[in-house]
Amino acid sequence: MAETPSSETVSTRLQRVAERAREMPQTALTTLAHHIDLDLLLEAYRLTRKDGAAGVDGRTAQEYAEDLEQNLRDVLNRAKSGTYRAPPVRRVHIPKGDGRRTRPIGIPTFEDKVLQRAVAMVLGAVYEQDFRDCSYGFRPGRSAHQALEFLWERLMGMGGGWVLELDIEDFFGSLDHQRLREILRRRVQDGVLLRLIGKWLRAGVLEGGSLTHPDAGTPQGGVISPLLANIYLHEVLDTWFEDVVRSRMRGAAYLARFADDAVFVFACEDDARRVAEVLPKRLAKFGLTLHPEKTRLVAFGRPRSRSRSGRPGTFDFLGFTHYWGKSRRGNLVVRRKTARGRFTRSLRAVRGWCRVNRHLAIAEQQRVLSLKLRGHYAYYGITGNAPALQRYFFEVRRAWRTWLDRRSHRAQMTWDRFVRLADRYPLPPARVVHSVYRSVASP
Repeated sequence: MAETPSSETVSTRLQRVAERAREMPQTALTTLAHHIDLDLLLEAYRLTRKDGAAGVDGRTAQEYAEDLEQNLRDVLNRAKSGTYRAPPVRRVHIPKGDGRRTRPIGIPTFEDKVLQRAVAMVLGAVYEQDFRDCSYGFRPGRSAHQALEFLWERLMGMGGGWVLELDIEDFFGSLDHQRLREILRRRVQDGVLLRLIGKWLRAGVLEGGSLTHPDAGTPQGGVISPLLANIYLHEVLDTWFEDVVRSRMRGAAYLARFADDAVFVFACEDDARRVAEVLPKRLAKFGLTLHPEKTRLVAFGRPRSRSRSGRPGTFDFLGFTHYWGKSRRGNLVVRRKTARGRFTRSLRAVRGWCRVNRHLAIAEQQRVLSLKLRGHYAYYGITGNAPALQRYFFEVRRAWRTWLDRRSHRAQMTWDRFVRLADRYPLPPARVVHSVYRSVASP
């Protein structure tokens, strides 16, 4: 293969796009497609996962890489000339929440993933100059833990308040294509990029041998879908709240958003109720609706300010239940623990794995379960959540023992025997990975 450019070359080029977008904040950029060339596609290929499921063409990443440069040149020519045809995404369903419902996931072809990533890299360089600080999802240098820290600091600084939990019903399936195109054209008027995005929106979904072409939505699982979602909600929520709503509030007000998960925080009850009343109308203008059961206004004052039920309010955000509790020094602080639904779903997945793979060698089971535990700790291991982490560790050990005991009709994995086995094949103990509490004025 010909000489491969370093990622620094691509990074420098994208930096120039970002600088141009920053210098022209109110201008629609018309010449962006020339930044998508073989160098950028090679970098997009490098950043694309190679172990994902194959799309409708059945072509794996390994097969695509056998003649990588020629394949990338071919897709580049088709994209620039307008002859590229976006293949439909293959839809699968994964368990959601309590396991009784499923979430549809779209799987593009590998070639489509690479091209989508290249377009997303260019568009991301533009929109990163426009996105607001309240947005944390699927952005470079930002994470869910930063969103949690931001929310914790604001709640502590305000001494609690009123929290409006926001849940958009079937957001990825309801995103209005026409509205999205209008929003995109305000900032990007490059025909090649807009044409490609239009093709991806119209590509269709293949499920159970049946091809459909939804009038709205963007498939979850598509490489460019998170960016399109951020662009859409930047207009629907972020800009509206920061530029219109906050200036009309009587007290402090904040928004924290991670993709389509968002919470509003208000110091004053009347501000919270006003926004709660107008929010459905705002979303309706963009073809979105609030989930009637999951969207709610919570009185999240200190425990001395009780909700009508007589109990301190709680709310969930990004997999954590937020509640008032006491620190080690006895001060009232906002604490968080693994949300019940997330805990149950994660544990159910581990139990299922132990059941299906109980025939594997003990060393292999220990290796995989250790990876699962470390992954759990890496996300849920935050300050104050140690009890939930320890319980999760215990439940995983118990599930492992249960299914080892059922390896055959004669197996007898008593707890004494399992303890000896666990000493030889230990699982990583519960560990707090992230300290999200920072120096805040003592309450």
